[in-house]
Amino acid sequence: MSENDYSKYVVQDLKAPFSPEVNTAYSKIAKRILWMDDKVVPGAFQMNCSWYFKTNEKSPPVHTHNVGEILGFFGGDPDDCYNLNGEVEMWMGDEQFLLTKSTLLFAPAGIKHCPLVIWRVDRPIFHFSIVTGGTYGIKTDD
Repeated sequence: MSENDYSKYVVQDLKAPFSPEVNTAYSKIAKRILWMDDKVVPGAFQMNCSWYFKTNEKSPPVHTHNVGEILGFFGGDPDDCYNLNGEVEMWMGDEQFLLTKSTLLFAPAGIKHCPLVIWRVDRPIFHFSIVTGGTYGIKTDD
């Protein structure tokens, strides 16, 4: 294919921007499938796709983004696709949400969100996050 074709927009291999230590810790609870951001594909916004298969011991920190974020959690049973087959705790601002159904959440720019705690996984849970900026930049109170 020539340099000018559209293959540069197709990602089929994991190119996540994390250290080996972060990747090792994450692999204990999940399998990251694909990652895209403007470093992988110039001009792209950021998206992460993973399968959770175990509970987590450490949540991402409470944080905000300069742009909106969509988080998705989907149960892994195609015959009962709205049953999460697990339990996920997610915080937005000072509100707690206990997710037991397939869910999409929108965190507008500047809204604090997390902790994200995976309490139970009966079947793998498909998770994705989309940050409408080019990278997964976060701001914490720390």
